[in-house]
Amino acid sequence: MGKTIAIANQKGGVGKTTTAINLAASLAVHKKKVLLIDADPQANATSGLGVEPKQMNATIYECLVDDYPMHSATVGTCVEGLDIIGSRIDLVGAELELINKADRDNTLRNAIADVKDAYDFILIDCSPSLGVITVNALTAADSVIIPVQAEYFALDGISKLLNTVRIIKSKLNPRLSIEGFLLTMYDARLRLANQVYEDLKSHFGDMVFNAVIPRNIRLSEAPSHGLPAILYDPSSRGATSHLQLAKELIAKNRR
Repeated sequence: MGKTIAIANQKGGVGKTTTAINLAASLAVHKKKVLLIDADPQANATSGLGVEPKQMNATIYECLVDDYPMHSATVGTCVEGLDIIGSRIDLVGAELELINKADRDNTLRNAIADVKDAYDFILIDCSPSLGVITVNALTAADSVIIPVQAEYFALDGISKLLNTVRIIKSKLNPRLSIEGFLLTMYDARLRLANQVYEDLKSHFGDMVFNAVIPRNIRLSEAPSHGLPAILYDPSSRGATSHLQLAKELIAKNRR
């Protein structure tokens, strides 16, 4: 049975989608069977893996609102072993349509049950909000990876997300845990970036991944070509750092 991991932070611009795409691809390179669920109406994970709307029979919207079976909504990607359930802008409407749905907070968890045995890892790319769909993602997940930008105010908002995790753990999903905090957009030359890393380590200790994701132009360019960094430029620091993250995640889940 696969492990479901939400990638979440209600603060925008911290690298959630970049992490989702490249961690998913790196896990697949490490011979894991991976499903990426694009739960963000901006659909950047979908386009970032080169998936076109015409390739999709259905999106996460239909899975949530119309109970469309997830196994029929999956699409293969440019990376062998990596499938995606894509998104479109109409996912914005799902927030309203789920409000009156019975057991609405478990909608995504119930949908994932259809495919959970087919994958080693299921990653959910969450939107930068704490709305109904993000609550669904955290309710469906076994754990959550929290990307943290290596900049001023980086730790602002983490307490709000951690409080949300505590509430969901107590009321909806007792098995939910923190998989780890991931430092993103890191520049070792900057004193501030190193200070943010030290602050993270002092607050959260071993819950901080050893892998850090650097500021890297190749990592930024890759989505515009519909490719993860590992295919766009395998030798780039953006690609190698995500391979290291994937290796760390695999080792952590062998225990």
